[in-house]
Amino acid sequence: MTAKCVMVLGTSSGAGKSWLTTALCRWYARQGLKVAPFKAQNMSNNARVVASHNGLGEVGSAQYFQALAAKAEPDVRMNPLLLKPEADTHSQVVLLGEVNNELTNTPWRGRSEKVWPQIAASLDALRVENDVVVIEGAGSPAEINLMANDIVNLRVARHADARCLLVTDIDKGGAFAHLYGTWALLPPEDQARISGFVLNKFRGDASLLAPAPQMLQDLTGVPTVAVLPMWWQHGLPEEDGVFHYGPTLGTAVSSLSPEGVRSRTVAVIAYPRISNLDEFQPLKNVPGVRLLWARSPADLVGLQVSDWVILPGSKHTSSDLAWLRAQGLDAAIAKHAEQGGAVLGICGGLQMLGEALIDTHGIDGNAAGLGLLPVVTQFAADKTVQRTRAKFGELRGAWSALSGVQVSGYEIHHGQTQAHAAMAAAGQVAHEVMPGLSWQNDAGNVMGSYLHGLFEDPAVLHALFGAQTPTLETVFEGLADYLDQHMRREVLQGLLVSLRN
Repeated sequence: MTAKCVMVLGTSSGAGKSWLTTALCRWYARQGLKVAPFKAQNMSNNARVVASHNGLGEVGSAQYFQALAAKAEPDVRMNPLLLKPEADTHSQVVLLGEVNNELTNTPWRGRSEKVWPQIAASLDALRVENDVVVIEGAGSPAEINLMANDIVNLRVARHADARCLLVTDIDKGGAFAHLYGTWALLPPEDQARISGFVLNKFRGDASLLAPAPQMLQDLTGVPTVAVLPMWWQHGLPEEDGVFHYGPTLGTAVSSLSPEGVRSRTVAVIAYPRISNLDEFQPLKNVPGVRLLWARSPADLVGLQVSDWVILPGSKHTSSDLAWLRAQGLDAAIAKHAEQGGAVLGICGGLQMLGEALIDTHGIDGNAAGLGLLPVVTQFAADKTVQRTRAKFGELRGAWSALSGVQVSGYEIHHGQTQAHAAMAAAGQVAHEVMPGLSWQNDAGNVMGSYLHGLFEDPAVLHALFGAQTPTLETVFEGLADYLDQHMRREVLQGLLVSLRN
C-alpha cells in the first residue's frame, strides 16, 4: 500500500465533513498527486451511477462529487456500503454498488462484521492505486453505543493509519465543548490520530475566539488548525436533506438576473423520502430563478402560470404519495396544472403523476396516482441502474424549448412506465417525448421523466434559461482556493506524514 490517508471526522452530522473532504480532494490533486475519496458507509438517498466490477452500480452522491474533485473516475469502492432509508427504521443496503437483500434484512449489529472484509478490501485497493486517499467519516466517532460495531470511523482510521481532522459547526454554538467531548471519549490510541481541530461556519471577529483554542490545545495537545468563515454559496450540493443554508422549508433562495429581476419560481415538493435532491443545486445559481422547497399547499400559493412545480425522486413512492395527499398538496399541484402551470416529475415524481402504481413484487406498494399524466407504472423485481444519453423529441407547451436537445443523465428505478392503453384509446394520449424515458400530456404543461441530472446538463440549462451556471470544475477550484486562504500549507502537507514513520 502506497497511499497516505487523511481522514475528516466530525463532532456531529452536518459539521462539514463532506465539503471539507471534497475540498481536500481537489487541493491534493492540484499538488500533482493521484487522489481518491473514500467513505466506508454512507446513509443517503442521494445516489449516482458509477463504475463497478460488474459494470455499473450506486454510490452516495457525496463520493461521486469527491471523485470528480479528485480528478478520479468515480467507483463503487469509494463508497462500498450505501444505506438508502425507506422508512424511519429501515434502509435498503447497497453493497459495492448492488442491492443486497440479505444484508437489508440483517440487523445492524449483525451486519458490520459481514461487510467489513469488503470495506477493508476496497480501501486497500484504493491505497494501492493512489498517492493519497481522503477519507470521510460519518456522524461522530464518539458514538460510544456504536463503537463496538464501528465500520466507518475509528476502525477505518486505524486500518488506514490515517491522520485525522476533527471538524465542528461553530455556528450551532458549543463548538469547544463538542471538540473536547468528542476527543475525550476516544480511546488514547485514537486521540493520537487527531492532528487538528477545525472550526467551521464561523461568523464574526476571529480574534474573539482567544484564548479558547490555546486552552483547548493545553487540554488535548491538539491545535486548532483552521477557522473557516461561513460560506453560503460554495456551490457544492448538500449531502442530506434539503439545503440547510438560506432556505428552510417554505422559504426560497433566489438570484437576481443582471437586470435585477426574478423571472421564475421553481417549487420542489420536499416529501419525507425525497431522493437525489442534489440534482437541483444548479437551479440555485441560475439568474432570476427563485428555488422553493414546498411541504404545504401554502408554499404554492401565489405561483404564476410561468412558474414550475417539480415532483422529485422518491425512495418510497407510494408512501411519499400518501404523505403528499395528507398535506393537501395533490389538490394544489392539480390546480397549478389546470391553470396551465408547468409541472415536472422526475423518476418517482413521474410515477406519482400517472394513473396508478402497480406492485406485484412488494417493492414499493400499490397506489392511485395523481392522474395528471395518462401513464401507469408497474414495479419490477430488478432495479434499473444505468447512465443514459438520450435526445428529446418534439415537445409542446412549457417544455418546448427542450425539443431536439440531447442530454446526459442517469437512471435508478424499479418502476417501468408506459402509456395507459385504455385512456389512449379514449383519446387521452401520453406523448412519449423520449423513448421509454419521458412523457408529456396533451396540453404540454405536464411532463415526467426517468432521467435524473437534467438540470446538471449545460444543454438543458441553456435551452430552458439561456443562462450559464458555474460548472463543477469552477466549484472544485473554488473549494481548493478556500483551503489555500484559510489553512496553512504546512498543515495540509503535514497530514500526509504517516503516524508510523
